Amino acid sequence: MGIGDVSAVAGVPDCYYVDTGMFDTPEYGAVYILDAERPAIVDAGIGTNYELILEALREVGIAPDDLEVIALTHVHLDHAGGAGFIAAETGAEVHVHESGSKFLVDPDGIWEGTKRAVGDQIEHYEKPKPVPATDIEPFHDGATVDLGDRELDVYHAPGHAFHQVLFHERASEAVFVADAAGIYVPALDAIRETSPPPGFTLEEVVDDARMIARLDPETLCYPHFGDVPADGRIGEYVDVITRWVEAVAEKRAELDDDEAVIEHFVESDDIDEVWGDEKADGEVAMNVRGVLHYLDEREADE
Repeated sequence: MGIGDVSAVAGVPDCYYVDTGMFDTPEYGAVYILDAERPAIVDAGIGTNYELILEALREVGIAPDDLEVIALTHVHLDHAGGAGFIAAETGAEVHVHESGSKFLVDPDGIWEGTKRAVGDQIEHYEKPKPVPATDIEPFHDGATVDLGDRELDVYHAPGHAFHQVLFHERASEAVFVADAAGIYVPALDAIRETSPPPGFTLEEVVDDARMIARLDPETLCYPHFGDVPADGRIGEYVDVITRWVEAVAEKRAELDDDEAVIEHFVESDDIDEVWGDEKADGEVAMNVRGVLHYLDEREADE
């Protein structure tokens, strides 16, 4: 699959995803399209190349002006950075957890926080366009996003970020997992960790993953990247994220130098063979920093 390509989601009728070319990396960023009575997208991409999403709507037979709902899993800019641009182009309502609404209305704070978190990767982002408060529909845990002929049940999943939710489409037994189930790498058919600062909390991440398991879905729809049968994937992620935190903690104890810890994992990881050096190095460094921040917070609470 290449940048701009659109694929149907197996087992989920009238559901598609487009490769948004996030970070100029194929098979990293996906936005899902639901051709429902009230047409919707799940997440909105990074803001850069948002036109690819509008073109994908046209490709599946939805005129951009007919888009009614932008359902955001959370307000990290790789998921919500395009919301303001797409809402302005289409007139769609933006549905988001109530704790994330303010970051859409005034995105300056999350823009500055993103720059600190992602470092040089910020060159791939577009500064977010504010979303007028009148265009936002805040929801809460247990709410439902009504798309007319289908519904998305909302589950708060704060381990990755306090404003993160999952969407469960019961009719198709599919879950749009946000970043609560890790990153799926199609080229490796494997799940990887995601642990960016400052919101990552291991215990809550594991709780969120187990919540997905209790929903017992048939299909997991990953924003990073693509749909995959659910069998065994949640258990795989719990193992991956737990071992990842243990590895960073052990290396910190060994080296006693956080920058050396980051350098160790950047140099030893081979995901650059899939994502390229720039994206791979930035992603690994960010995830190590997130674990280090979590370890500091955990120690302070003891």
